[in-house]
Amino acid sequence: MPEARRDPYLNFNFLVQIDGDTVAGFREADLPEARIEVAAYREGNERPNTVRRLPGRVEYGPLVLRRGFAGDRTLFQWWRDVADGNLDRRNVVIILRDQSGRDVARWAFRDALPTKYSGPSFRAQGNEVAIESIELAVESMELEQ
Repeated sequence: MPEARRDPYLNFNFLVQIDGDTVAGFREADLPEARIEVAAYREGNERPNTVRRLPGRVEYGPLVLRRGFAGDRTLFQWWRDVADGNLDRRNVVIILRDQSGRDVARWAFRDALPTKYSGPSFRAQGNEVAIESIELAVESMELEQ
């Protein structure tokens, strides 16, 4: 049994892996909501206002990754390949680390597919980091470790 921990982990120490390769420098990783649709039904011998519920399909929201743009075209090219009709699904893992750098949890997303790419915003008087983002549709989510 893992040792009990009193304080929650901090959210800034994480890694992103895409198809097993650690991709450096992500500023944010917004994990998707996971929902179970509910099917309402009524059995024939019950009162008319009685409703029973069964779990239905599992739906996942988008996984959104944001990072500073440093000239690497990998995320854009992945999106471009899919936009051009090449089905390129990849596995993505978000790894939470503790303060000593040990992995404490892994969210694994299978068969991720880019659905949206956003390039940086530019401002003549700005001094912020140029941020790119990619939004991914995922088919499954597991919390490991």
